[in-house]
Amino acid sequence: MQQQEIRSLKLFQEMVHKVPAYKKFLGQHGIRPGSVKTAAWLAEIPAINKKNYFSQFPVSETFWPKSKQEPLVVTSTSGSTGQPAYFLRNEKIDWQYSVLAEFFLKNGPKGSTLLINCFGMGVWIGGLITYQAFRYAALRGYPLSIVTPGINKTEIFHCLGRLAPNFENIIFAGYPPFIKDVIDEALEEKINLSKLKIRLLFAAESFTETFRDYVARKANVRNIYLDTLNIYGSAELGAMAFETPGSIFIRRQSLKHPRIYEQLFIKGRLPTLAQYNPMFVSFEEKNGEILINADGAMPIFKYSIGDRGGTLTLGKIEKIFAGEGINLRRLVAKNHISFQNLPFVYIYERADFSTKLYGATIYPEPIKEVAQRGPLAEYLTGKFTMQTKFNRKQNQTLEINFELKRETKPTKKLRFAVQKAVIAELVKKNAEYKNNYSVVPHKVLPKIVLWPHSSTLYFKPGIKQKWIKKA
Repeated sequence: MQQQEIRSLKLFQEMVHKVPAYKKFLGQHGIRPGSVKTAAWLAEIPAINKKNYFSQFPVSETFWPKSKQEPLVVTSTSGSTGQPAYFLRNEKIDWQYSVLAEFFLKNGPKGSTLLINCFGMGVWIGGLITYQAFRYAALRGYPLSIVTPGINKTEIFHCLGRLAPNFENIIFAGYPPFIKDVIDEALEEKINLSKLKIRLLFAAESFTETFRDYVARKANVRNIYLDTLNIYGSAELGAMAFETPGSIFIRRQSLKHPRIYEQLFIKGRLPTLAQYNPMFVSFEEKNGEILINADGAMPIFKYSIGDRGGTLTLGKIEKIFAGEGINLRRLVAKNHISFQNLPFVYIYERADFSTKLYGATIYPEPIKEVAQRGPLAEYLTGKFTMQTKFNRKQNQTLEINFELKRETKPTKKLRFAVQKAVIAELVKKNAEYKNNYSVVPHKVLPKIVLWPHSSTLYFKPGIKQKWIKKA
């Protein structure tokens, strides 16, 4: 039996005996815990989620008994798929994130470092746990200072202008679209980012490699493999998985080789490819859904967080590359990339983060490509909200609302250029849309709406962007 299976079985058995809510949950589903004696039998255990577990039982019944006597921190989900939910975590989760923080610091250049924590500092997990994790890591001997302006751009620019020049290295930590805003607007604030050695730490959502290249170029990032990192995290568990130089390299290489990409991922959808420490958390895939096992103050077993994706091993990835005549290890060595001997998980946006147009499922990823690449990136911030609307005759229209950069005017010429680029990208990446466009092009033309920078209807500054708006 593999170590991950042993740990999963042990976690299940302990939750059955010590967590009242979980014992009741199994009873509701007709599961007799005593009959589950091997890891293989765990496949029959139903998944828990916010609706059937955390919303059904009192918070006090979802804890380990010992955790009720521990000092805990409360954070909230964003509520992007419904009502916000509250989760409590103990010091263990902060410490696990600090291992990742130390990994990022070790991979970076030596010398004094300033972390500018641009995650929101309210009830959400990002700001507080990032501060705590890097604080723990710094106490292990790293010359790291931390400033926490949160999403206050005025304070961020003050930090960049007056504080940052006193440090050899700068780490920006924050939500990807927000960090992009800061980088884009730095020049307007007369801040020359090229004079600073900047590294970028992201969390909260996936982004394209075009996005990575864009922000790296604008911020003069030295090494995209060592100096950029995206975290797969949650309010429930903090930092669950994270990009590594190896995972970034594999993702970028797969985009160059369509046959490899289609064996690894779903065509037309680009996931975050991350690695995880199986001593802290484990992932499994069932019918395309990600399930998570982890031990915290509120332990979870086969927890459906709402994301789609799957798991991979390095061996399987190497075999896929080898099938196309590519020796991955030799290629990695040639590019001076190091691999972490950890399992992989790949994650797409949530299953309900899409909309429909004449039967075609439209995801945000192709639209992000349009907003974040080439000449259009000079006019668009990269943020947008799309939704399917119906006219009086109940004909469908895909409306995409884009945010313009400061001083950019919403001209007809720009609107037409954006529409043309969106159509081209959807035809390229979405087979359903391509078929519809070839038959009834006038029915599936996207309606493009251009909004001034920071327009509050769709683009409230600093909060998590809603890429999809449901009717």
